[in-house]
Amino acid sequence: MRYPFLRAGCALAIAALCGAAQAQVAGTFSVRAGFTHISPQTKSGNLSAPSFPNTKVDVGSDTTLTGGITYMLTDHWALDLPVGLPFKHAFYGDDAIAGVGKLGQTKVVPATLFAQYRFGEANAAFRPYVGLGVTYAKFFKNRSTMALTAVTGGSPANPTTARLDNKFGLTPQVGFVWNFSDRWFLDMSYAKSFLKTTAHLSSGQSIAMRLNPDVVAIGVGYRF
Repeated sequence: MRYPFLRAGCALAIAALCGAAQAQVAGTFSVRAGFTHISPQTKSGNLSAPSFPNTKVDVGSDTTLTGGITYMLTDHWALDLPVGLPFKHAFYGDDAIAGVGKLGQTKVVPATLFAQYRFGEANAAFRPYVGLGVTYAKFFKNRSTMALTAVTGGSPANPTTARLDNKFGLTPQVGFVWNFSDRWFLDMSYAKSFLKTTAHLSSGQSIAMRLNPDVVAIGVGYRF
C-alpha cells in the first residue's frame, strides 16, 4: 500500500471490529473530546415595520471544540450530556437586503441532554444509537454592524442593537460508537434541533427566525 497512514488505519479498523471491546454496561461512565459543526437551516420572517418588504436574514455556520459525558443507565439506555465552547453565528442580510452583508453576530450555548438507545450487545465493537434530547439555546454577546443600523434607520450616534430570545427545542439524534480498544472509542452523531427564536432590535422592530440547525459531532472518548 502506497500510503502508510492508510495501512495503519485499515489495521486499526480490523482490530476494532474483530477484537473484544470494553462492555458498555449499566453503571459505566465515558467522556469524549472532539468537534461539533452547527449549520442553521434558516427560514426567516420579515422584519417588522417600518422596513423594506421581504427584509429577511440568514444565519451562518460555526464549528467549535466540544466533548461530552455519557452514563449507561442499562446495557442499552444512556444519558448523554454534550459540553463545549460557545458557538459564534453571524447574521447576514437576505432576500430584499441580500447585498448588505453582515448585520451582526451572536454567541450561543446550546445546552442539550439526550436519552439514547444503543443497539447490539454491550460488548459489541460497533454500536449504533438513536437519541432524543431537549435543547436550551442561550444567546449572549450580541453584536451589530453599521449595516444593521443603516437598514433599520439608525445613525452612527444611535446605532441599532439586537437581543435574541433564549429558547427550548427538541433534538432527535442518530449516531454510532466504534470501540477501537478496551476503553477508547470513536463517537460520531448527527442531530437536528427544532429551534425558533426572535431578534428584538433597539429600533423597536423584530424578526422571527426558524433556525432548525443540522448538528454534526465527532469525538474520541475514554470509558471508565
